[in-house]
Amino acid sequence: MPAKTLDCSKLSCPLPVLKTKTAMAGMAVGDILEMISTDPGSVRDIEAWARHTGQELLETSGGDGQFRFFIRKIK
Repeated sequence: MPAKTLDCSKLSCPLPVLKTKTAMAGMAVGDILEMISTDPGSVRDIEAWARHTGQELLETSGGDGQFRFFIRKIK
């Protein structure tokens, strides 16, 4: 169960990544963030951001123009 849900619908990159970064900064290690986006570019961008920052991307799902990410804060 996510500790926090961040709705980035109707925002274009880089805003979903920047808002995800800010939300994660205020969370505790081990917490899970659910982020929702409508920007198809966010799939590639969130995967790259998680890999680059060492956060754990647990799940990515999409359909009907909406993408959902579950990210665990590792550090």
